[in-house]
Amino acid sequence: MYAVIFKAKINTLDESYSKAAQRMRELAINKYGCTEFVAVTEDDNEIAISYWKNQEQIKEWKQDAEHLAVQELGRSVWYKSYKVEVVEVIREYSENT
Repeated sequence: MYAVIFKAKINTLDESYSKAAQRMRELAINKYGCTEFVAVTEDDNEIAISYWKNQEQIKEWKQDAEHLAVQELGRSVWYKSYKVEVVEVIREYSENT
């Protein structure tokens, strides 16, 4: 399993951002096989983590035309800066209480 970690410094978030974020989450899960997609915003920081079965899914997602258009809006409007990390999940465990 792989995770894509997206970290950004926020410039400005508007209504179009919220709609785009929801659409990107749905697209990643329904079209490209993302198994989980979570995002959190605090002050001027955003972090989103998505989980994938393999790197091919991630590459296809990265090259999606709709995703590329939203990335451009991120660079030009919503974010001051961002960083993306693709990591392999070595171990996973949880506890249910």
